[in-house]
Amino acid sequence: MSLLIDLPAGQLLDAISAPTAAPGGGATAALAGALGASLVLMVASLPKTRTGAAAERQALDPAAREVRPVRDRLAALVDEDTAAYNSVVQAYKMPKASDEEVRRRQETVQAGLRRSSDVPLEVMRLCEAAARQAVVVARNGNPMAASDLGVGLELLQAASAGAALNVKANLGQIRDGGYAARAASEMRRLDSELDRALAQAREALS
Repeated sequence: MSLLIDLPAGQLLDAISAPTAAPGGGATAALAGALGASLVLMVASLPKTRTGAAAERQALDPAAREVRPVRDRLAALVDEDTAAYNSVVQAYKMPKASDEEVRRRQETVQAGLRRSSDVPLEVMRLCEAAARQAVVVARNGNPMAASDLGVGLELLQAASAGAALNVKANLGQIRDGGYAARAASEMRRLDSELDRALAQAREALS
């Protein structure tokens, strides 16, 4: 079976817009993050820097090396989110005629819900990581590409916000209170750190 992320753009859009539950918002959030990180990487890799100073290139090259695996991981999460959702759907279809079947079904559902929370939480982590590098790119990159980087920042913010919606939706169904509390706390921290990095990058672009 083909990976969603390997489909031509038009076919991927058709897959997202199809009247099926997956790929849905979680996969789309990961895709938005990958697009945002791609724009950060693009501006970091441009041959022209802000003023042409050697120090700017010395700052941009490490930023590009940091962002590339972040972009690649976000792209992979498009399919991982879809697989996580489908695992929950399949778990709910498991038989529940006996106490043992009910127990196995509940365990499988809970495992799927945790994975369906872990994936968007990772999307949030990666968006925050890309935004931190975007600060470096905004301060040192080609000012002619400021709008490109600005679009990347908007996509990273939208991706993280969309991922947060999916985390919240799944946490409400997870019975492990400790896991839910830790995930909610990390989500709040990531949201705050992302906002801080985005504000710094936007200030550098203004």
